[in-house]
Amino acid sequence: MNVSEENKEFSPLVEQNQFKHVIGHFASGVSIITVRNNEVDFGITASAVSSVSVEPPILLVCVNKSTGTCHAISAVKSFTVNIMNDNQKELALRFARANTDKFKDVNFSYGELGNPVLGSILAHLECRVVEEVTGGTHSVFLAKVQNAYAADGEPLVYYRGKFGQFLEG
Repeated sequence: MNVSEENKEFSPLVEQNQFKHVIGHFASGVSIITVRNNEVDFGITASAVSSVSVEPPILLVCVNKSTGTCHAISAVKSFTVNIMNDNQKELALRFARANTDKFKDVNFSYGELGNPVLGSILAHLECRVVEEVTGGTHSVFLAKVQNAYAADGEPLVYYRGKFGQFLEG
């Protein structure tokens, strides 16, 4: 069966605005993906982060291909996932904006893989890329977790286009 025959078996793709509306109903944690390439620090806010495997420990992150962060990860083959705590909405917003000095006045250090680890975060995972694939407008990085740390606190969450707090029931 060729590709055109396969496509006849499926209904048309959902309209883009409908997809955004529906996927917005999926609550997710908020993280900032950081990387250092050629003595320059890069970072971007991301909610598309997921555990893939425990043995070995692998996760995936999705990063827009048009960003400097994506290009830097592709070049150095590593990154850090900084998981935000519930009082870091402004930091998440800062890293969500393009063309800003995102690290100015931000407390951070460099982790074992040489990438920025933000201060006062809920947790972080330092990762080495094992595979990069393309999914539409994004690169999907599969990475082995080399180092992980978690602190006490509550997560910042993203739901229906807004940042918020997790409330235990």
